[in-house]
Amino acid sequence: MSSTFTMPLGPVHVALEEPVYFRLTVEGETVRNVELTSGHVHRGMEAMATQRNLIKNTTLTERVCSLCSNSHSFTYCMSVENVLGITIPERARYLRVLAEEIKRVASHLFNTAIQAHIIGFKSLFMHVMEVREMMQDVKETVYGNRMNLASNCIGGVKCDVERDMLDYILGMIAKVEPAVDEIREIYDTNSLVLARTKGLGLLPKEDAVRLGVVGPVARGSGVVIDVRKDSPYAAYPELNFDMITSEGCCIHSRTMVRLNEIFESFKLIRQCCERVPDGPVTAPMRQIRTAEACARSEAPRGEVFYYIRTNGTDMPARLKWRVPSYMNWEALGVMMRDCKVADVALITNSIDPCVSCTER
Repeated sequence: MSSTFTMPLGPVHVALEEPVYFRLTVEGETVRNVELTSGHVHRGMEAMATQRNLIKNTTLTERVCSLCSNSHSFTYCMSVENVLGITIPERARYLRVLAEEIKRVASHLFNTAIQAHIIGFKSLFMHVMEVREMMQDVKETVYGNRMNLASNCIGGVKCDVERDMLDYILGMIAKVEPAVDEIREIYDTNSLVLARTKGLGLLPKEDAVRLGVVGPVARGSGVVIDVRKDSPYAAYPELNFDMITSEGCCIHSRTMVRLNEIFESFKLIRQCCERVPDGPVTAPMRQIRTAEACARSEAPRGEVFYYIRTNGTDMPARLKWRVPSYMNWEALGVMMRDCKVADVALITNSIDPCVSCTER
């Protein structure tokens, strides 16, 4: 007869070696209950935002998270533009989508690489990271930085992307796409990967809806939700792409959603490079009024939501954001039900967790 005992896991060695603590109730090697304790790296960024002006907060919000950094400054700028009544130029709308989709490709590749690392498939991990480096090179060449692109500003984008750089992006995408196609085939057919991912970490559709999960976690459980389609912003209304979903509800289905989404990002990047209109890239600042507004976007992990309230000064009275990982954490309690202890890190990684933006 096996006994039940409590097992601490974390706070520094789960999946991405980030500070989150799990209290697992374990019976033998089987997990019977999961309690999540977070808050170890709370930075008080929402309070900091009220001590900085609207311009400085563009820099602050881009540092909420590294992999989703562009999504935060993007959504923050949209919220300020909404509260001030600013309409950004057409060219800026396309350039914002371009930067966002480049970041999405790199983020999805990073998550799938970490999955291979946790499985113990080191050669696959290094292969995926090598392909991701090509996208990192694109970011560094075009924007001057590998992580925080510093592309967005209130009213548009800081720097124009000239035609030679757009052609360079198209050339790099042509090289990256067949490499990602090869990676996708490995994740979809390799027996080692399938043994550790298919049918594991189940999140039934009804639980996904009940818990309000977002992004690839929701779409991997058959939930049709994507802010780019449901509430189009920037240039997305004029661009053609498909929403990727899967009915598998397991780690493998979430992985394939991310890998298939990369090809939709390639389509969006190509359209932006080919269709971007000429013209200015910023709109003039408007007088600051007392008002409130919000904005939402589809980050690599799911919906990012920003709320701002102004008081007539250049310092916001309130700035609040909700990140996708905050919604997705709770689903781990369902995914880990009756799983093996050895699979906890792998299941955690399948939600593409970000502790820094959750605790902000």
